[in-house]
Amino acid sequence: MARQNLVNKSVVLLIIFFLSLSMPVFAAPQHAKQESEFEKEQKEAEQEGFELGKLIIEHITDSYEYHIFQIGEHHFTVSLPVILYDQGHWVTFWSSEFHHHHGEYKGYYIAEKGNNQGKIVRKNAEGVEVRPRLDISITRTVGTLMLNSLMVIFIFLWVAKTYRRRKEMAPKGFQSFMEPLIVFIRDDVAKASIGKDHYERFTPFLLTLFFFIFFNNLLGIIPFFPWSVGVTANTAITGVMALAVFIITTVNGNKHYWTDIFNTPGVPWWLKFPIPLMPIVEVMGLFIKPIVLMIRLFANMIAGHTAIMGFVALIFIFAKFSVGLGYGVSVVSVMFSIFLDMLEVLVALIQAYVFTILSALYFGMAVEKPHH
Repeated sequence: MARQNLVNKSVVLLIIFFLSLSMPVFAAPQHAKQESEFEKEQKEAEQEGFELGKLIIEHITDSYEYHIFQIGEHHFTVSLPVILYDQGHWVTFWSSEFHHHHGEYKGYYIAEKGNNQGKIVRKNAEGVEVRPRLDISITRTVGTLMLNSLMVIFIFLWVAKTYRRRKEMAPKGFQSFMEPLIVFIRDDVAKASIGKDHYERFTPFLLTLFFFIFFNNLLGIIPFFPWSVGVTANTAITGVMALAVFIITTVNGNKHYWTDIFNTPGVPWWLKFPIPLMPIVEVMGLFIKPIVLMIRLFANMIAGHTAIMGFVALIFIFAKFSVGLGYGVSVVSVMFSIFLDMLEVLVALIQAYVFTILSALYFGMAVEKPHH
């Protein structure tokens, strides 16, 4: 029980570490406002037809606000803090100043096209769009990440408190759901992949990885504010986790690990000299492994969101031809969307497990002792 309490506390500390890598600092917003001219853009938007690609891209990409729904010309959104450092000073305001991407504030606006599409830009003296020197705004992905992380921290503090209160007693309630997962990651993932001599020091990190990914995957399935954002469907988030795995593997690599990379045993000498083909391949593998971790999780999670949006969009596409046809297709689309949502629950667990087990295998390779 004492060991599990220590693990739970370590998990909380490591979740806070993840937040420190990706959480910008809040700044007090300024309340000064200025008039924005965007009526022309609104009229052009009204004349545009339904665009499936645009709908999906807007759903899966990041934004400076939560767009909840729209009734006619009225947008119901939740604004987020915009924090910029540019031209030698800080600029802070709320994203509502952009008037749903159709206005500007103090010369800053959200680019509609080009390489900076969806990003805050301004025009320099030559009239060219340039990005601010530093943009640490709270986007909807960051906001959801912070909220989800606080939920995970609360859950583990609650479970740890339950363990302390119910020592030597059978698990009860939510504790009975969490304990099998914790024991599974500890015994069947960490101990089996790393070995009984080293698994304990990597277990807190592996538990953090698993539950952070698992809960974010699950919460990303909820189609309502504020959990309608797929945090793990963002390469910035999966990249930070993969980078952490890479650093821990590299730092903990023993002499045997590095010898196998630069002087792989059992390989013909002509693959090592005069052209070190095998060492080059092995070194490339050091960097390919975390990249694969990052892309696998990102691609699997974004694929589910894209597929569901595609089925929902079919309703509006067929409704353009006939309202009755749209209603008919809606039944099939909703059924398939629900089925995919159920499937995503399974994918959420599988992807959390795959990321964790591969990380554990990399750690096990780094600390493995030579076989005699």
